[in-house]
Amino acid sequence: MKIHTDVIRVYKDVHTWVGVISGLALFIAFYAGAITMFETPLQRWASPPVELAAPPLEDAPRLIEATIAAHPAAAHYYQIISEPSPEAPARMIWRAGRRDDATFYASSFAEDGSLQVIRHEPAKVAQFIDVLHQQVGLPFDHEVAMPITGAIALMYGLALVSGVIILLPTLAQDLFAMRFGKNLKRMWLDVHNVLGVLSLPFHIIMALTAVVFAFHDQFYDVQNHINYDDQLSAMFSLDKPQQMAPPPGASALSPAQLIARVSEQAPTFKVSALEYSMRDGVRGIRVIGSDPRYGHRAPTYGFANLDPYTGEIISTDYFPGRQDGWFATVTGFFTLHFGSFGGASVRWGYFLLGLGGAFLFYSGNLLWIESRRKIEKRGGPTEQRRSAHVMANLTIGVTAGCIAGVSLTIAAAKWLPGRVENVGAWHTGVYYTAFLAALAWAFLRGAARASRELLIACAIATLAIPLSSFCAALGVPPAWNHGGGSLLIDITALVGAAVFWRLASIAHARAVAGRRDSVWSSAAHSNETLTCSNLS
Repeated sequence: MKIHTDVIRVYKDVHTWVGVISGLALFIAFYAGAITMFETPLQRWASPPVELAAPPLEDAPRLIEATIAAHPAAAHYYQIISEPSPEAPARMIWRAGRRDDATFYASSFAEDGSLQVIRHEPAKVAQFIDVLHQQVGLPFDHEVAMPITGAIALMYGLALVSGVIILLPTLAQDLFAMRFGKNLKRMWLDVHNVLGVLSLPFHIIMALTAVVFAFHDQFYDVQNHINYDDQLSAMFSLDKPQQMAPPPGASALSPAQLIARVSEQAPTFKVSALEYSMRDGVRGIRVIGSDPRYGHRAPTYGFANLDPYTGEIISTDYFPGRQDGWFATVTGFFTLHFGSFGGASVRWGYFLLGLGGAFLFYSGNLLWIESRRKIEKRGGPTEQRRSAHVMANLTIGVTAGCIAGVSLTIAAAKWLPGRVENVGAWHTGVYYTAFLAALAWAFLRGAARASRELLIACAIATLAIPLSSFCAALGVPPAWNHGGGSLLIDITALVGAAVFWRLASIAHARAVAGRRDSVWSSAAHSNETLTCSNLS
């Protein structure tokens, strides 16, 4: 395909600058997003054990009655868990309010028949990493960060379009031409192009859905005003329990009966919980679970309202397999973004695509740096542009800071409970302390030296994850171990630590023996330091 040279030049400029501006934020979003593909195993790994024996599901009515009698606030909102697990370790879980961090578990009766309830704070690390992904690493309130995320997603989409236009004229001969050698710019360009083209459908999905998520409220406000005469809110009653007129002489079904009725109507739907809520004197019941044949509106589950007296599934707008065309289409966007379809194989694919996306943005910054490299001349060293050094330091500091920060805050999940008051605030503090420290170190030491040192730090931080589990296996308090269900996190972290250690070795070799006219050379950093000293 032939495109005029001037057009290609314009799109190259667009692609370069929107990529440079948004690339580092997108690295954080994709790296954290890759980890969220295993949110459930991570939540299990990070959840401290709770010593409560779950009564049989058939005894749930007695447990509910006793709990509400002792704690009336529980009547407003509680869940009955079908199969308790480390991340949901009680038969009944309730909160004073939906947004209240205080969570209470009621799961068993003492020998004397008295109710046993404990206050417990669930692990916050999976939630923190998800927010980090949503807000591209910005430490702002959600309402402030999301419009910025939306703007970055728009630049991301523009970078995709401009990148495809740039590559079209030479797509056939350049797509699989991996030219390794001394020409670093050409090598990084080939890697960047192959990653971008082969994962283009994935990136188009991520860009479109990210814009929709970021400007979700604004889209609905416009739609509400233009199409629905400001009546859209009245059309949505998801969070409002529906008033059900009880049949004469009928009583509400028990949790076990409700789950059995759901299984009869949707045999492949696996129920994880029943959610009870009370508003304005109206009782609502919602079933939560998953169906491997369909995508889900939430990252790991779908849901539907139930008739408390018959167990009939009603209001199926968010129930997998029962949605109409419009809701199924909207759910498709959520499903494609979350990777909540196809089981473990799709999640592993999204995990690898997420890491590949992070590397795509990293390689884009390397291309920008290499394109501004001055070729060394005879007779002396070449002074590098200040902008190249600044971008190299930023690239190393942000990427290594994100990796080390995420690893350390995951490892901290085994040690923080029981030692600090606000676990969620500590996860935030651990991440941003590591992130800012890496960024400062990169500017202090320069990209050439800091790349090796920070990659070693990433390896050590990631190794701290399985080491925490190992300490738990040895009985070191307060760490704990949930056994084989947590092994996936530890093995993945071990592989990651080995990769970062190997990359540190490569970075060191490049700094010592690489081209002296590169910002990644130790000699180039020495020249920069000498120049700064002379200027002062």
